[in-house]
Parts: sequence; C-alpha cells; structure tokens
Amino acid sequence: MLKHNGGDRVGKGTYWNLTNGERIDIRDEGILPGEAKKAYYRMPAAAIIVAGPVLGLIYALFLPFIGIAMLVKLVGQKAGSGVMEMVHGSASFGWRPSESYLTGKKRSQRRMRPQRR
Repeated sequence: MLKHNGGDRVGKGTYWNLTNGERIDIRDEGILPGEAKKAYYRMPAAAIIVAGPVLGLIYALFLPFIGIAMLVKLVGQKAGSGVMEMVHGSASFGWRPSESYLTGKKRSQRRMRPQRR
C-alpha cells in the first residue's frame, strides 16, 4: 500500500506528507503522527528527488496556458461588468432610497428663475 493516514501502524520506510513536505523515517515499526486526515505516502528519497524536476517540467510546460487562461478570464470579467453596467443603467427607474426630497424634487435653473409678466 502506497498511501497511509496519520495514526496508522506502518512498517519500516520513509513516509512523505506531500501537502507540507514533511518526511517521517520509521526504523522498525511505528505509528504515523497526526490525525487521520493527514495523508502520508511511502516512497524512497530517490523517488522524491526524481519527481521534483519532473513536476517542475510539467509546471513549466503548462505555464503559458495558465497565462492565457488568466488573460481570457480578465477580458471576460471586464466585458461582463460593462454589459452588466449597461443592463443596470437601462433597468434602473431612478429611485434612490438613500436620498430624500422633503421639499420636493430639485428644479433646473431655468425653471427656478422668476417669471416676468
């Protein structure tokens, strides 16, 4: 079995917690530290040393695609917010509950001039 949880009784070997990089060496037989949610993988140190550059290569290969995906997401958010602003502007009916006109609505300057007779 390759995967073990915290608190499991295991045999001799090296056990790695890949979430935080913790390495546990068990000489004869022992119990893995931590709660049952922690996952430990039994692998020799040479396997981890080989896996490091391979994982780095995979990351480097997918990095351009990550950048393109981030750019598409940013453009989509900007376009979506512009469309939502237009929809909000056309759907708004002018009611603003935070404003109160106790003396009536404001008049334009043209209407406020006294009329001559």
